[in-house]
Amino acid sequence: MKAIVLAWDYAIPQTDAAGKSVSTEVLMDDEAFNSFYQRTARPLWAYLARVSGSSSLADDLLQESYLRFLCAVNRGQDEESRRRYLFRIASNLLCDHWRRPVAAALDELPEFAAPDRRDSERIDSQAILGPALAQMKPRERQLLWLAYAEGSTHREIAEITGLGAPSIRLLLFRARRKMARLLRRQTLIPGRTK
Repeated sequence: MKAIVLAWDYAIPQTDAAGKSVSTEVLMDDEAFNSFYQRTARPLWAYLARVSGSSSLADDLLQESYLRFLCAVNRGQDEESRRRYLFRIASNLLCDHWRRPVAAALDELPEFAAPDRRDSERIDSQAILGPALAQMKPRERQLLWLAYAEGSTHREIAEITGLGAPSIRLLLFRARRKMARLLRRQTLIPGRTK
């Protein structure tokens, strides 16, 4: 992925609640942003693609996330708080996208098929998890991705998603249980279904 190269070493004019002009410092200069982008673009795109189920939507939301991040006013000074804030922006953009009614033709919907174990000795984790994830709600996919692919703590997930920190544990438990049930239904994991 190529980094967005912009000169952001000047103050962005902002207005306060009373409409007065206020000058604020920008988060990072061009070199710092480029470095931050190189470290965060791939994990953010993977998060957006997996949660949304669409690589083209992930591309669009990735660009919009960085644009909004750059226009933000002093959102944390350390690397980790900047990263969490970027994921929070992306999560909000996903929620906004899901709220908009969108009509899709039947031929545009993705087809998921469970892999046949006889065809291959090695089973790809995406082939196993993909159909189950496609059946889950976007919020459940979001929580599972942040917890297990990104390794975020419950507190960090709460900051990114805007949910209450105490509820994250329960929501993750329910999402894991639903994932296990869906995988058992695919007969990829031995066991009973409820």
